[in-house]
Amino acid sequence: MKKALSIIIFLAFAHSFQSCGVYSFTGGSVGDAKTINIPFFPNNASFVEPTLSQSFQIALQDLFLRQTNLNLTNGNADLTFEGEITQYRIIPIAATANQTAAQSRLTIGIKVRFYNALKEEDNFDKTFTHFYDYDANSQLTGATLEDAYKEIFERITQDIFNESVAKW
Repeated sequence: MKKALSIIIFLAFAHSFQSCGVYSFTGGSVGDAKTINIPFFPNNASFVEPTLSQSFQIALQDLFLRQTNLNLTNGNADLTFEGEITQYRIIPIAATANQTAAQSRLTIGIKVRFYNALKEEDNFDKTFTHFYDYDANSQLTGATLEDAYKEIFERITQDIFNESVAKW
């Protein structure tokens, strides 16, 4: 009797950990997709920063490779992201008593066209933007520029991920 009771308790306990499907901590679902293509995003903004396009492409690829099990390809893929950088703007946002800028804001906008070959109703054409505020007395070069790109790309790539596979 004790053995039968132990088996029933074990089965009940094991059943409580069973799920209805594969759970992702990122909230993303790529369905049956196996491949992804993220080509170069040309910089068509009025101000062209030389490393911006490549930095963004790498950031978007890295996010999808880290948070999904998709394989990156250069040809036809189940999921494809295309687009261009449409905005790169620096504006003053806060003034001092001497009528000079105390803070500046870098804003980057990226137009993205998403194609899901397996589920065409998920396709979209949308612009994603984000900004980074910094001290106007510092130059937007070196570590400051890297910090700006990191923060902006983190936000934009996560927004793209959420829109395309997480459906948030």
